[in-house]
Amino acid sequence: MSDFTLEIERCIPSLRRYAAALLHDREAADDLVQDCLERALRKRLLWRRGSSMRAWLFTMLHNLYVNGVRRNSRTPSMIASETAAVSYQEPHQTDTLMGDIVDCIDQLPDTQRQVLLLVALEGFSYKEVGRIVGVPVGTVMSRLSRARENLRRLMDGESRPGLRRVK
Repeated sequence: MSDFTLEIERCIPSLRRYAAALLHDREAADDLVQDCLERALRKRLLWRRGSSMRAWLFTMLHNLYVNGVRRNSRTPSMIASETAAVSYQEPHQTDTLMGDIVDCIDQLPDTQRQVLLLVALEGFSYKEVGRIVGVPVGTVMSRLSRARENLRRLMDGESRPGLRRVK
């Protein structure tokens, strides 16, 4: 196996984790990662040796996710009644806390949620997140700051965070 494919293989677990955090559906996340990996293999000549393979793959994954969200917002989706069935289990205290955190993160605006997950979950630097998402570092910092503040408010029980009034 070449160095290129070995580097890609090392990134797969973190790609799957980020995709699952974005989509909350393991199958859809795996499909997104597979699309990302297929694109990486097709465009392998565009990757610059010496640059970060992980950042390059996350950029592709992010772009595929954003394109999918745009595409899905234009077409209505149908849910089969069999897939809508949910089984109930008695939650544990830690499961409830984690569920609350995940629910609060889901309420964040998409741009804030993406930056928060890339920094907190995947450990990217602000500069790398800026390259992945396609915004300046200052924008990454402000989105992350807003995401953290909104997450604090949501965890304190406030409803969806609104705009602050500035005098």
